Amino acid sequence: MQLSLRPEIQRFIDEQVKSGRFPTPEALVEAAIVEMREADDLDDDTIAAINEAEDQADRGEGTDLDVFRAQMTKRFNRA
Repeated sequence: MQLSLRPEIQRFIDEQVKSGRFPTPEALVEAAIVEMREADDLDDDTIAAINEAEDQADRGEGTDLDVFRAQMTKRFNRA
């Protein structure tokens, strides 16, 4: 199969292979497809939990990631 990719996508793939994260461009594409297929296999409970989390975020509930990170860093650096 021959694919035509945008230059920035091709650079990303090349960087991933050069860094050693993937042995070949084909391995990267295969891993991406496997991940996409697994993401489609989410059960109803997981989808409901994701939707609820998105709703909570939309309502402004929860903790900002930077605040949470600072709290956890402080907490675990004391230990």
